[in-house]
Amino acid sequence: MSSTLNATPSANRLHIGIYGQTNAGKSSLLNAITEQETSLVSEIRGTTTDPVTKVMELIPFGPVVFIDTAGLKDSSALGEKRMKASRKIMQRTDLALYIIDGCEEFDSEYEKTMADFKKHNIPSLTIVNKSDMLNEERMKNLRDAYPGASFVSTLDRGSILNFKDRLVDELKGHEKEPAIIGDILPYNSKVVMVVPIDSEAPKGRIILPQVQLIRDCLDHGIKSYVVRDTELEDALKDLNYDVDLVVTDSQAFKEVSRIVPEDIMLTSFSIVYARYKGDLNAFTNGINAIKKLNENSKVLISESCTHNTSHEDIGRVKIPKLLQEKLGFNLDFTFKAGHDFPEDMSGYDLIIHCGSCMLNKKTMLTRIQLCEEAGIPITNYGIVLAYLNGILDRSMEIFKTPSGKE
Repeated sequence: MSSTLNATPSANRLHIGIYGQTNAGKSSLLNAITEQETSLVSEIRGTTTDPVTKVMELIPFGPVVFIDTAGLKDSSALGEKRMKASRKIMQRTDLALYIIDGCEEFDSEYEKTMADFKKHNIPSLTIVNKSDMLNEERMKNLRDAYPGASFVSTLDRGSILNFKDRLVDELKGHEKEPAIIGDILPYNSKVVMVVPIDSEAPKGRIILPQVQLIRDCLDHGIKSYVVRDTELEDALKDLNYDVDLVVTDSQAFKEVSRIVPEDIMLTSFSIVYARYKGDLNAFTNGINAIKKLNENSKVLISESCTHNTSHEDIGRVKIPKLLQEKLGFNLDFTFKAGHDFPEDMSGYDLIIHCGSCMLNKKTMLTRIQLCEEAGIPITNYGIVLAYLNGILDRSMEIFKTPSGKE
């Protein structure tokens, strides 16, 4: 296993969803592509019940995540739930593969699923499976019905290798992984990262956004300095206050803002991620909804990861407490984690989302789109905390520079 595979989090990999009717050969195709028994294969319809994920390095493209979904048009007892789960995977799919059983006369789900891909802005490739069992007339009819489709047999390694070449070419068309701050700050800039160490910090580790920001600085020739909040004042003195940006954990915003001089730009890891993984304008616009909340308002707190909570938990404890103190009355809070994001958001007056470090960008953008379609405002942990601490304008200044203009 390569170091790249080990080093790249799933949230930073392109997600490839595999769709198709039950028994079309989705699991067999995934096993053939990965050359491993990743998914259970059986002649019994409905063998794949829950989405199966497989991370791999697709040479020469790079690290990706394959998601094998349950079959569409599943007539089994749990079929409706399985199909619902499969369609929800579209929210995090960067590229879709639709598998057609070449031996079946008609795929009734194809046009509907293509429309869903279009709705979610998902590029797709159509694959006709079981080509080894098709005669020339059948092949011609299928080519006419599905122009541009790839024809494969999971028993023919040559056809799989040809398809993998096409898949790599398609993936290369995706945009380059965006910078986190390397497109805002020039080469040789200085960034101080403030990392408070509290009871939630895993011993011996720092969290993913901090690690990735350090790497982004290294990639763009930006000098980075990592300190605790308790050493920040001395660190700034050591650097003679020659610092271009301070990035802090959101929960230390107020104290860090007091220490950092006004002529040094300040923001948070969560706000940086709001731009990197989501839509900064949508999140900042969502702040306006706070002023309209009342005693009957319902607020959803959405986290991208699942973890044990404590009295210091930022999403389940600190934000609700600060928000209610700011407003002067209690709110009705609901908490969701991971991929458990509600389909019906009509009951909420505001959604506050974490920095989404454990989600791929496609998932976050889809959630923002769903909120916009439902007319429900959405904002971000870091932006809310900056607002509640009275430093929102200051925390957004870095993104209004010529290269980082909102």
